[in-house]
Amino acid sequence: MALTSTYFIWGLTYLAIRFGLESFPPFLMAGIRFTAAGLVLYGVMRYLGAPNPTKQQWLSASAIGLLLPALGNGTVCYAQQTVSSSVAALSIATAPIWMAIFASLWGCKITTKEWLGITVGLVGIVLLNLGGTFNSTAGHGNLASALLLIFAAASWSFGSVWGRRLDMPSGLMASATQMLAGGIALLLASASWGEAWPQHISQKSWLAMLFLVIFGSIVAYSAFQYLLKTVRPLVASSNTFVNPVVAFIGGILFASEHVAAMEFIALGVILVGVFLVLSAANKDI
Repeated sequence: MALTSTYFIWGLTYLAIRFGLESFPPFLMAGIRFTAAGLVLYGVMRYLGAPNPTKQQWLSASAIGLLLPALGNGTVCYAQQTVSSSVAALSIATAPIWMAIFASLWGCKITTKEWLGITVGLVGIVLLNLGGTFNSTAGHGNLASALLLIFAAASWSFGSVWGRRLDMPSGLMASATQMLAGGIALLLASASWGEAWPQHISQKSWLAMLFLVIFGSIVAYSAFQYLLKTVRPLVASSNTFVNPVVAFIGGILFASEHVAAMEFIALGVILVGVFLVLSAANKDI
């Protein structure tokens, strides 16, 4: 159930982010999403009797909240101003590759098959850029968007691997504190960036925000944290294997997004690389 949640709910969040950006500025939208989700989940857990996290647990949760919700998801929201939801999901599909690299920092040996997968995945990213995907829209920031999406995947992956080695609150309180810390960081970034509350918010954007808070954050983010505690990080991140497919279908059906032939080729190459990493027989990662 946890894997299914991250596979399909997070596949649709890229489309929900696009709809939310029609009214909200990126950092404000992400900040509201995670702060609201964190407050609700924190309040529920305290009501159910969960202890308040210790100072060290708050510090650990804040570090992961900065890496995952803030730098990871916040960067995706910013980049989706200039790229489609399907392309954003495709770039984030490199997360398992980054996880394999960062896991090696803690002494986890990367097998030959995993190195092959890493190489294939990086070739897919090169194809994505050579195909002009990030230059197909107006503006001069599209190359920056490509780099930002790769940075988002790397940040998310590093936080996922590192978080397993930190003193975290137990159960869903870990998700609540991480989202709360990341959400506050995003709201501060929004204020520093000079983002303003939108004068008009469409019904579509409100529904997208509701979806992101309830399903994308409280349900799927908590499911992801559960997976990080119970399975290898590379398996926990296998949602990125399915998310691009869900995002491609959702973008085509509900947002009339156009997917170029080179994007399909890059999708296939990246997913082959991810499959090689995930199927490698390395129980330490």
